[in-house]
Order: sequence, then structure tokens, then C-alpha cells
Amino acid sequence: MAIDIQWILDDASLAQHCAHWQGLPFVALDTEFMRVDTFYPIAGLIQVSEGKDAYLIDPLQITDWSPFAALLENPAVTKVLHACSEDLEVFMRLTGSVPVPLFDTQIAAGYLNIGFSMGYSRLVQTLLDIELPKGETRSDWLRRPLSDTQISYAAEDVVHLAHVYKELQSRLPADKAEWVLEDGAEMVANLSREVAPDELYKDAKLAWKLNRQQLAVLRELCAWREHEARARNLPRNRILREHSLWPLARTQPDNLVTLARIEEMHPKTVRQDGEFLLNLIREAGSTPEPSWPEALPEPLPIEASGILKKLRVVGQREAERLNIAPELMLRKKILEALLKSGYPNGPYQLPDSLRGWRRELMGQALLDCLDKISNNSAGETA
Repeated sequence: MAIDIQWILDDASLAQHCAHWQGLPFVALDTEFMRVDTFYPIAGLIQVSEGKDAYLIDPLQITDWSPFAALLENPAVTKVLHACSEDLEVFMRLTGSVPVPLFDTQIAAGYLNIGFSMGYSRLVQTLLDIELPKGETRSDWLRRPLSDTQISYAAEDVVHLAHVYKELQSRLPADKAEWVLEDGAEMVANLSREVAPDELYKDAKLAWKLNRQQLAVLRELCAWREHEARARNLPRNRILREHSLWPLARTQPDNLVTLARIEEMHPKTVRQDGEFLLNLIREAGSTPEPSWPEALPEPLPIEASGILKKLRVVGQREAERLNIAPELMLRKKILEALLKSGYPNGPYQLPDSLRGWRRELMGQALLDCLDKISNNSAGETA
């Protein structure tokens, strides 16, 4: 398949093409980026297609992204991507905007029960009977000039994505098409619901085992790690390894020797930030008790796993009725949040994270399931 490739190498050309794309019903988008040694992704190439031509935008030569940001924000143009969580970060970093409305072809495949979390090459093979070349995904997209193989790979990917979208659209009933867009909107919203650095300690491994004074130390360690990762543009584990956080908060070393003995503590961290960390731990650990965080709840006990299985059955039945991949129905975190709201005896409350069509179709059934379990338990103990 011969693809007409058009390069966009300056601000004027980008503005001109964006003006044209603003009048289309949809555009397929893809990105190539590098993120090996950085906190933020570094864009190497942006691809756009309407299904006929491939437009390759060189982000290393563009300085004014405002026309592209306006395209991303235009509610009349559907933006089509595949498994796009990292692409969203690329767009946010480059333009300050994210694509809305967003149609993720991986999610759409799940709604048609073609497969869950399906890779792009497999989806193209399944829907278009085209075998895509492999091997360029991990290549250096920041080098210039790009190789002919890289250029061909990038162009084919985005043009086929437009055809995949059309094929999925032709198969999706109206309600499922809306649900795909609803899930896309949720992905975009999650990007803006970034957890504040001071709240990150709540998700740290084994944090629930720490007392309140130790949690005060963990809170400062997690917040500092996040701030430094962003400021230095380094992966979080290059600043302070995740497995070091809990033992640091629990043992609270007061000298460089004991600091260096902490699990997975990198010697470079000790050399570069050791004195600062010791001071941070000392100050956080000596804060007055009223400023300590509240103790974190323990995880659900092992006995709760049977209840979680019964709740999953609610989603599986609905998935079977709707012919949707069951993994798309109810995430484990949502079911755990529901169970934690009233375990062990209720009453239970639907979590805010259960939204949209899932809440409408399954919310009451989940509560009814828990009521039935509670009533059976009460009957057995009577």
C-alpha cells in the first residue's frame, strides 16, 4: 500500500494543516517518543492521518503548538488513538492540551469482545488482515535524520489506525460507541486528577503497617521524591528507589552509614542526597503529633476475596449479556473501594470511581449482591 507522506517542519505549515484538520470528522493520531532516562516523555515524532495520507510533524522544529492544541480541544473532531495513556502525556507536555473527544481503538475492541488490551499489530491483523512490520518501536526517535524504515513504520501505523477506526465504528452499536468516548473522557480526566505529592504516601507499599509518626516521615519522603523527579527530569527510582521508602520511614536512620544499609539504597543517592535525606527524616519525625497523618486502613482480609469474586460475577454476567470483554466491566480497585465502604457487615456505598454507564447498569446489582451476602451471614450467626 503506497502512502503519501507529508512532512510538517515549521509553525506555518502546522497552522495551515491544522486549519484543514479542523473541518474533518476525525483524525487518527500517534506519537513516537523517548522515555528511558527522563521523568517526562520527549516527543520524537507526531503522526496524523485522515485515512489517506500520513502527516509527520517534527516536534524538534515546531515552536508554536497553539493551532495543534486547538485541534486537540475541538469537540467536533474525534481524536483516534490506540492504548494512548502515554500519548496523552506527550500531548500535554508539548501543547498543554489533551485530545477530546477521545476514541481509543484498544478500548473499542474490548467493547466488541474482539479482545482485551489487544496490541496494535494484532488488532490491525484481525480487522484489516494486514501484517505490520516490527522492530522500530524501540528505536531512537530523536536522531536526525530518521531512517527510511522508521519513517515508513510511523506512516503506516497512523494510516492503518484511521482504517481500524472506520472498521470499529461500522461494527459498534450507538450505545457502545458512546461508552468508548465516555471511557476516553475518563482517561483524560484521570490525567488532570493527578495525585498531590503530599498524598502519594497513601499508595506507597506497606504504608498501612506504619504508625502515624512514621507516616509523617513517609509523607515527606514521597513528596520530596516526586518534586525532585520532576525538577531533575529523572525517573522516580533514579531519585530514590521505591523499595527504600518504607524501611526509611520505619527505621529513620540518623547517619550515612545506616542510611547506606537501607534496602535498595543506591550509593549515588547516599553521596548526592544523603545529608539532605537525614535532615528531612529528622525534621519530619520530630513534627508535633497533631500534624501527623491519620493511620491508614489495613488491606481487606483474605476472607474478603470470596466476596470480591461474587462481585466480579455481577460484571461478568453483564459482560456476557452485552458481549463485552469482561475485563472492561469492573476494575478490582472499584470493587475493593466498594467493599471497604462497609466491610464486614455494611451498609455499603458505591464509590465515586464507579461512574457513567457502569454505575447505571451495575451499581444497584452490586449493592444487592452485598446485601444478600450480609443477610446470609446474619442468618448463619443467628
